Amino acid sequence: MIDFNPFYQDLASSTLAPWRDELATAIQNRLDSVNHGDLPDWLHALNNLPTINVSSAQLDSGTLFIGTADDCKGSDTEKLESCLRNLMPWRKGPYDLFGIHIDTEWRSDFKWDRLKSHIAPLQGRTVLDVGCGNGYHCWRMHAAGAKRVIGIDPSWKFLVQFRAIKHYIGPKPVELLPLGIEDLPRPMRIFDSVFSMGVFYHRRSPFDHLQELWDLLRPGGELILETLVIDGDTHQTLVPGERYAQMRNVWFLPSADALCSWLERIGFRSARCVDINQTSTLEQRATDWMRYHSLADFLDPIDQNLTIEGYPAPTRAIFIAQKPF
Repeated sequence: MIDFNPFYQDLASSTLAPWRDELATAIQNRLDSVNHGDLPDWLHALNNLPTINVSSAQLDSGTLFIGTADDCKGSDTEKLESCLRNLMPWRKGPYDLFGIHIDTEWRSDFKWDRLKSHIAPLQGRTVLDVGCGNGYHCWRMHAAGAKRVIGIDPSWKFLVQFRAIKHYIGPKPVELLPLGIEDLPRPMRIFDSVFSMGVFYHRRSPFDHLQELWDLLRPGGELILETLVIDGDTHQTLVPGERYAQMRNVWFLPSADALCSWLERIGFRSARCVDINQTSTLEQRATDWMRYHSLADFLDPIDQNLTIEGYPAPTRAIFIAQKPF
């Protein structure tokens, strides 16, 4: 099983030290309750990654480059690609490990490029990324100067993918915990920046999620929230039927104005929408590293501005808000 002891030891001398034992208990509870039949195969792939000397790592570009093709040759290249392919599907990225390009379903760099100029500088900040997937954006936050980045996501596949990348990047103050936001100690008002991207519309109770985010921010901290929205005024919200773009767990799609008013209602200040972008099939698509259905299959074949169910096509907005001092 994955070892978190180095993370616990590192926390002992950090601002997160008061919550170390509670975090350790929450993680151990998750590890003790693992019941996923594929996890042993994923761990086998992780444990069989070849040992390769990494000449360089570039974490501040759209594709995260770890090593070069010259670092890894022959049988090690074949073994590495086999291990990485055993962790498919790869949804968030892209990555390039020693010349092996992992063309992920999502061009996660598109989202980062839309938000990076709007957020407070991350230099020296302690950052939480809620629903972080395999941690692509965590590495971008680290490269942007964050002092410490913690991502949380309950998916075991994402955790193993993250550890495969971390295996070659080496020890950095970046960690992915196999937890949901409800598993974190509350209140834990310590983070300078909290990101919640692609999570909000999956929550049955949007106000409870906003309150959870509030309880994780220090006074004066910044929330970065990215979610699906619809057109409309302050009172407009879509509650889809059984499926939205073939997803079963989509509950609330507010207008941008409505979500700003919800943020203000919770207590956030200066809530604003800084970007609205209809998701394209350049940003989300099936690839050789994610061979299942993707966005093109979820849209109306006649009118790409509609989902296959007849709802407005996925449009994502980025919101920034401050917690007052």
